[in-house]
Amino acid sequence: MDNLTPSQENPSVLSSFRGEGTDCVGTALNYDLHVHSCLSPCGSDESTPANIAGLGAVLGLDVIALTDHNTCKNCPAFFKAAAESGILPIAGMELTTEEEIHVLCLFSELYAAMDFDKFVYPLLLPMKNDTAVFGNQFIMNETDEITGEVENCLINAVSISLYSLAGEVGSRGGIIIPAHIERAAFSLISQLGFVPDDCGFDCVEIRSKQAVENLKEQHEYLKNCKIIHNSDAHILESMSLPGNTLNVAERNARGVLEVLSAGFY
Repeated sequence: MDNLTPSQENPSVLSSFRGEGTDCVGTALNYDLHVHSCLSPCGSDESTPANIAGLGAVLGLDVIALTDHNTCKNCPAFFKAAAESGILPIAGMELTTEEEIHVLCLFSELYAAMDFDKFVYPLLLPMKNDTAVFGNQFIMNETDEITGEVENCLINAVSISLYSLAGEVGSRGGIIIPAHIERAAFSLISQLGFVPDDCGFDCVEIRSKQAVENLKEQHEYLKNCKIIHNSDAHILESMSLPGNTLNVAERNARGVLEVLSAGFY
């Protein structure tokens, strides 16, 4: 697929808002904070960093987090491509904890995400990737050239517990967000059976908007959590359309993370 570029007919939706009942002025950003590139197992080879940034701009998204399974190695290329497309990039990872819980790790700075990447990879099960089963794990540059390939399969669990993850991510200026918690596998609820209140998160991802109220009734802690809805796209066609928004004080990664976590500093 050719690199996608922003369409003048479909500009990114970026609007000012004034919070109801407050004097706070900020910015409403259309977001998708859970997108996989061709580096993720089962990710499409067409989901290059450049294509993700370009399609996001065409769709009208303002901010996208690249969150490949257990790696941030395509984030540098994504940041360069996002700068060309007018997308605000967030460096991230969807980490699989030792409990086999999928957790989004989002960072305010690219260098911090890459430091976390170096910390995580040695803790990954050293099993070679089977491309016939899981597909390629391509590292790309911003012009869609393959610059490398991750040898070990990125789909496996990392030897980091949920209970220690927030500290590791927080020490690098990031936050954690349990992913797709309503799912029957690899979710906070499927693996633990409950929502803990001592794991250092203030936000959760629930893909189904219809499931939110029922989950809040079943799990008291969720009533005080920020709820976000993402695509978890492994192919370009699955990326979110505009409609999910965050109201931020500053149009940067730090501003986004501040909205998602009461404990972020």
